[in-house]
Amino acid sequence: MKSAVETLNPTRVRLTVEVPFEELKDSLDAAYKKINQQVTVKGFRKGKIPARVIDQRFGRGAVLEEAVNDALPKFYTEAVNEAELNPLGQPEVDITELKDGETLNFTAEVDIRPALEIPDYSGIEVEVDAVEVTDEDVEKSVEQLRERFASTSPVERAAEDGDVVTLDLEAKVEGEVLEDGVADGVSYTIGSGELLDGIDDAVKGKSAGEEATFTSELKGGSAAGKEAEVTVKVSQVAARELPELDDEFAQLASEFDTLDELKADSRKRLANMKQFDQATQAQERVLEKLLELVEVPVPEKLLEDEVNTRKHNLEHHQLGQMGLTLDKYLEIQGKTAEEFETETREAAVKGIKTQFVLDELVKKENLNVNQEELTEHLMRRAASSGMSPDQFAQAVVEGGQVPLLVGEVARGKALAVVVEAATVKDTNGEVIDLDDEEEETEAAEASETSEENAEG
Repeated sequence: MKSAVETLNPTRVRLTVEVPFEELKDSLDAAYKKINQQVTVKGFRKGKIPARVIDQRFGRGAVLEEAVNDALPKFYTEAVNEAELNPLGQPEVDITELKDGETLNFTAEVDIRPALEIPDYSGIEVEVDAVEVTDEDVEKSVEQLRERFASTSPVERAAEDGDVVTLDLEAKVEGEVLEDGVADGVSYTIGSGELLDGIDDAVKGKSAGEEATFTSELKGGSAAGKEAEVTVKVSQVAARELPELDDEFAQLASEFDTLDELKADSRKRLANMKQFDQATQAQERVLEKLLELVEVPVPEKLLEDEVNTRKHNLEHHQLGQMGLTLDKYLEIQGKTAEEFETETREAAVKGIKTQFVLDELVKKENLNVNQEELTEHLMRRAASSGMSPDQFAQAVVEGGQVPLLVGEVARGKALAVVVEAATVKDTNGEVIDLDDEEEETEAAEASETSEENAEG
């Protein structure tokens, strides 16, 4: 077999392959054997029909077609390996010549990973938000905890903002009560925004036993997105009572004995959260700077596949679970279809470029992934997916996704290397020394993009 490579553009090549006919022998033998098992000829036992009889009865062309279909993947793979290519996706194969007993010639066009030059990245500098926890932040945190320990007691008056009301609801669309449009004994805090638009105005000022009717767009159920006439009856009004902010509350709501200790712990937790956010911000901004340094051509077919995958996942998984259509989602977001398309394409381009650059860095820095790192990453992914580690691991293995997880971890390590080499300052001008382990944890998640479509 002889092969040659023609570069069509930085991300696409054409392989020209010439195969001497004798190298098709194994595939020809397999073709005759397969046809033998599928057909019957009077006078011959099944599986014992001579090749010349198969040629006469079914045509030599059918045998050649079967043999070529069997042989092409093998010869294509050999040509790819010989040229040391990193193909993306499936090739477009064209048989240019097939002469029985002489030769098989074909071409294969395929997208490839572009060759990238990673420049010196040690000069990258980024600015991130300073970690500052104010007294107001602490008070807000403690107030949220206080809200969780609020109690309610029924009152004989009209409902006001902040009250907890017990409601009976009935929704009609076009005059018909929906099968899933009736609910009794629903507890709702006025002003929380957790039910239907317009319900706050409908129930405020109403006492137990009173009802009101209003129009609202349904957020879920069988008639999600449709305008409904909703009748709401108030069966009880209860006032919320917050506990006093004192040492007794601290003992009730936490493991601390005093309110001062509780506030000090809140301040510490808020600082940790802001440091975590600061590290994430540093990784994102370093990655943006890194991508600016590298010229990364993006294969058009790969880009189209990635855009379509992102739109499909949004429309059929994320929005589907919320009972929203894409049009309704765009309306809520205040975006046009053109703006959505542009944003999706830009995000896909960034995702593909990120993977290409970080994969190149993995090679350049000779980064490897050990079992402990893979296990830790699997545990994090399992937690975010809502599955147990065992369930997630089984799904990963059965789906052949282990190499994808290894790639995610390796790219996370590559990004951590760049972050470590960069100069990160906060808005106060202070140089930030980010924790390496936290960098790798977050970087792994930051680099999880275009996994299925860009894997080569």
